[in-house]
Amino acid sequence: MKKLTVLLLASSLGLMACTPEVGSKAWCEHMEAKPKGDWTANEAGDYARHCILR
Repeated sequence: MKKLTVLLLASSLGLMACTPEVGSKAWCEHMEAKPKGDWTANEAGDYARHCILR
């Protein structure tokens, strides 16, 4: 059970390292490509604040 927990933690940390920093140009481009129906409320607010109202 401990090995499974460590494996899941390691894989989730690896995925987080691949996402661009919120507000960066790469993040704005990523959000533009993502379907708007899949955005969270926080993502929509961050997109408006960092990508539209620069």
